[in-house]
Amino acid sequence: MRATPSALLARRSWTCIQCRASSSSAGAQLRKPKNNLPDAPARTRFAPSPTGYLHLGSLRTALFNYLLAKRTGGLVFAFGITQERFAKRHRNGQSQTQSRDYTTTYIGQDFIGTKSERTALYRTHTNDLINNGHAYRCFCSSERLDSHARHRSQAGLAPGYDRKCADISHEESEDRASKGDSHVVRLKVDGYPMFNDLVYGKTGQNKLNVSKLDLIDRVYDDPILLKSDGHPTYHLANVVDDHCMKITHVIRGTEWMPSTPMHMALYNAFKWTPPQFGHVPLLVDKNGQKLSKRNADIDLSSFKDQQGIFPATLVNFAALLGWSHSQKSDIFNLEELENIFNLKITRGNTVVAFEKLWFLQKAHAQRFAADGGHDFDQMVNRVSAVVEKSQTQGSLARILEGRALNEYVAPLLHADAKSYTTASEFVERNSTFFTTELDRSPYTPASTPITSSDPAPTPTIPMQALHTAAAAFALVPSAHWTLETHRMNITSYDGSESVALPSELQDAPIALDKLFKKELYHYLRWALSASAPGPGIPETLAILGRDESMRRLQEAKVMTKSLIPETGRRVPKSSANKEKDADQTWMGSLAPGKQ
Repeated sequence: MRATPSALLARRSWTCIQCRASSSSAGAQLRKPKNNLPDAPARTRFAPSPTGYLHLGSLRTALFNYLLAKRTGGLVFAFGITQERFAKRHRNGQSQTQSRDYTTTYIGQDFIGTKSERTALYRTHTNDLINNGHAYRCFCSSERLDSHARHRSQAGLAPGYDRKCADISHEESEDRASKGDSHVVRLKVDGYPMFNDLVYGKTGQNKLNVSKLDLIDRVYDDPILLKSDGHPTYHLANVVDDHCMKITHVIRGTEWMPSTPMHMALYNAFKWTPPQFGHVPLLVDKNGQKLSKRNADIDLSSFKDQQGIFPATLVNFAALLGWSHSQKSDIFNLEELENIFNLKITRGNTVVAFEKLWFLQKAHAQRFAADGGHDFDQMVNRVSAVVEKSQTQGSLARILEGRALNEYVAPLLHADAKSYTTASEFVERNSTFFTTELDRSPYTPASTPITSSDPAPTPTIPMQALHTAAAAFALVPSAHWTLETHRMNITSYDGSESVALPSELQDAPIALDKLFKKELYHYLRWALSASAPGPGIPETLAILGRDESMRRLQEAKVMTKSLIPETGRRVPKSSANKEKDADQTWMGSLAPGKQ
């Protein structure tokens, strides 16, 4: 059974890497770490911003962290946010649907509280930095900071802080803070360290860029750790949380690469061992433009609720955005990804081609149809819901012939799963299965010239022969109206003697039976489904049922009577004999003498 992202929230157990290695062929690969996979179990996490949409990039980041942990037998943590707090932070009208997606789409095995619920912890660690000289309180007013920033901007200098408050004594700083003087806490930085990125290699900047003009009016890049309201900035909370959870690996988007040196400086100031960082490429559209986080088209709720994308499809699609593999196929479920994932992540921007998404949707639909189970049942339910909205109960009753709608839809999905994208598009494509009124265009034979000359002589399949073949379906009783019966009977029927050949082709090596079957299939598809693409003829007959199939065949016969000449051409004697013996030819194993 394949696991869905939402099902993973319930998982609390994990199998050690040694056990997995000894229990499967995939385990043999786990014993040989490669493509930057760590030797020890990885502890990863996912901590998205609570503002904006939960988008495709968020899912990919969560997925990569999850897969790295699972691949190495480790753990992945997901930062949580409560429904109440989520609603408070989304005052721009976003619905509670976002909250549902937030909790059901994240991939994780453990769960911790929100950053705001850990404020006391951040303050404690910040005070440690103040006490050891790696941080200081800044009491500068916003007016002074704005004036300083404007001055530097007008002079063409880079922004920065002049450390006016860095020389305040520890005693004075403590006293002013205790009296409630407004302040922030800044990290004292004289240079940012390089770091080894799992994707990009050694990177960063190990010294500050100082221009000659800066020597006159020196500034420093001392980032704020605690804001004036006492809450931490993302950078402080990020580092403290990762340290407390003993995170070993951080996989995140390249937009965070400029912040990583600052995080490394914080780890050094705390004297903590930093995790290994790996930055995944930016997601862009075909024009090279960054996909907006607030674009509803990449919002996860849009994929799920509006477009009807399967969770398995979306996970598969997200995994392929910037990650490469050596498998023969791109189609994976979550468990398969767990067994083959590595850190072979591409550098540079990744173009998001949504054509691939729909290709994967069809592939997973075929998997669901082949495997059955819950995922297939959900497909059936979605299609049935669309049909019920578009058709009246009366029209459906004539089609269903006493069957339940789900019972009718299921074999249709089995037969045409390769074309499934969404439930509504599937119903539109197969609309002839849900109505008794077919809009057929005039019948045009499928026979084509079989020689290269132009004009070429053309074999003729008499319409009487097609009517005779179609009429033989009436001899199949309801109890044996099955896919297997129709497939066997159509395959075994030999209509070669009904083909009328021009004199020029009498001695030509022509597969007459094959020629007849081509025309028969063409006629039956026109008769049964108005030539619409879809399931094969045996499947169509079985799905429609005996009564509706025979009604359509009779209707088609009436519409094509005018194609039978009144005089002149007649049905060959052999074809007439076949009509006489149709009960034996078309009933297959049910025919007299074959039981």
